[in-house]
Amino acid sequence: MKTFRGFTHLSRRCYAAVRRSEALTEPLASRKPAAAPVLLTPQEVQVSKLPSGLLIASLENYSPVSKVAVFVKAGSRYETAENLGITHVLRLAGNLTTKGASAFKICRGLEGVGASLSVTSSREHMVYSVDCLRDDFDFVIEYLINVTTAPDFRPWELSDISPRVKIDKAVADQSPQIGVLEKLHEAAYKNALSNSLYCPDYMVGKIGVDHLQGFFASHYTGARMGLVGLGVSHSALKQAGEQFFSAHKGAGAPAAKAVYRGGEMRVQNGGGLVHALVACEGALMGSAEANAFSVLQRVLGAGPHVKRGSNITSKLSQGIAKATAQPFDATAFSATYTDSGLFGVYIISQADAAREVINAAMAQVTTLAEGKLTADDLTRAKNQLKADYLMSLESSEGLLEELGVQVLSSGAYISPESVMQSINAVTSSDVVNAAKKFVESKKTMSSCGHLANTPFVDEL
Repeated sequence: MKTFRGFTHLSRRCYAAVRRSEALTEPLASRKPAAAPVLLTPQEVQVSKLPSGLLIASLENYSPVSKVAVFVKAGSRYETAENLGITHVLRLAGNLTTKGASAFKICRGLEGVGASLSVTSSREHMVYSVDCLRDDFDFVIEYLINVTTAPDFRPWELSDISPRVKIDKAVADQSPQIGVLEKLHEAAYKNALSNSLYCPDYMVGKIGVDHLQGFFASHYTGARMGLVGLGVSHSALKQAGEQFFSAHKGAGAPAAKAVYRGGEMRVQNGGGLVHALVACEGALMGSAEANAFSVLQRVLGAGPHVKRGSNITSKLSQGIAKATAQPFDATAFSATYTDSGLFGVYIISQADAAREVINAAMAQVTTLAEGKLTADDLTRAKNQLKADYLMSLESSEGLLEELGVQVLSSGAYISPESVMQSINAVTSSDVVNAAKKFVESKKTMSSCGHLANTPFVDEL
């Protein structure tokens, strides 16, 4: 069988070789000349605001696949002590029965046209997004509107998702990376941003219909929502917003301002590794100081840029390797929010070397705070930051998120060219001042693992 297959391929190759030796001087009589390609004019991002307060943002990129999302200012920071974990429940309830369609109809209708619905959340936003073929936009948008404007919370459906809430929480508890990040926010803030992305164990099954309806009525209003689309015309998106969101007017419940306090959370377990995060209060989202912290993050090291790479340009990795004569994983951490932010270093080390590794990482930031930043390091960090930002916009998910977050937080969209200019405007003194803020500010620390040799935050 192998011999015959090889002989067949050989004959094809011989025929191709002979055919190439002949000159194709006369065109095929049946061949028609190709039609001239239709050149489509590139579109810019368009932003508008409806009388209901709803923000509309779109980018017509002529993609055969449309991606549309509803962004809502209703993340976990808007939870109260009475409804902690409600955004986690809403995240899992995104495909349940609404007043216009049953859960079965939503599932069957979207799958019938090859579309998909997903719900994600952060501390700031809830995001409901659909992907569909461009020709099915008018059909799919109705399901998205149903989910975001007319949910019909039914007790028996809510009880069915309680096991999924428990599983999500259990999986998060098993992840050291998620654990230290959640504990860092809990220790850093008195309110709002201290709320976890996951429902606490004691609240599982206790969030009922009244809680969900009250939260929905208070936060899912026109002034707190944005309708964002890629691969769809602005007029079509605006028409959908005017048709389905006009009744959802109002500013909704005001957001509580996050209050930074600093502190420490330690989770002792039998793991052989220590995961530790040491942070200070950083910068607000979109501010010039946030750009300085982002450049500082790249100077210190934001992770390898090559798969399974060693991140050799990282100041943290260099300093730790020099102090301990062993390579350990250390990266800079940065998170920005509308009214606060966090910046720090994240360390993973063996339990018996945790103290030396953490102190070495802190020493590297102190060195930069003393002004020991070269021009080459600054240029490299800026280039890495610009590359990271531009590459994040290459995917439709990243571009949609950037578009939605910007529009919902400021009511406008900043072009990538303007972002590049703001990064280029960061000076060496800006980065040094950011490092000084980390060294001199009140710190927050979270850690988990075998912590016998892990320093407390007041020892740093």
